[in-house]
Amino acid sequence: MNRIVLRFCAAAIALLPAAASAHPGIAGHTHGFAYGLAHPLGGIDHVLAMVAVGMFAAHLGGRALWLLPLTFVSAMALAGIAGMTGLALPFVEIGIGLSVVVLGLAVALQWNMPALAAMGLVGFFAVFHGYAHGAEASGLAYGAGFVCATALLHSVGIGLGLAIRNRRMVHFVGAAISLAGVAILAAS
Repeated sequence: MNRIVLRFCAAAIALLPAAASAHPGIAGHTHGFAYGLAHPLGGIDHVLAMVAVGMFAAHLGGRALWLLPLTFVSAMALAGIAGMTGLALPFVEIGIGLSVVVLGLAVALQWNMPALAAMGLVGFFAVFHGYAHGAEASGLAYGAGFVCATALLHSVGIGLGLAIRNRRMVHFVGAAISLAGVAILAAS
């Protein structure tokens, strides 16, 4: 399992140059389930934040295992609708970059907090992710694809969080995610 985690981290680091263009703003609107499914997988910021949410949920365990991903997906979907309607939200890219930093720290430092506080934390950052992607595309099919991809990434994070037994490795993965967030912030 340690080799899988190391490969994941190596891939994340290799993809960092793409982080600066994760939300370039698409000319016109894009539609369709396939685009919605593929789009979040193309932005390293979204991939890292979603995996971190899953790993954080796995660390907290219990009801947080499903409450954190559900909260993120729900808040993200609502913010995506706001983005599709043209509502303004300031500091979106900064919020996305900070989400990667903070959620990576939550994993690296293995924060222990009540599920309700963790739900507030992930829900706050979900707003930025949802808004950014909603502003770039539109349609129910796109939204459904985007939600499915996000849930899949949460599942990957939960799987990693439950499978990695070595605390040092969890600290390393969280720190790598957080450092990638710093690079994302520096690029925006």
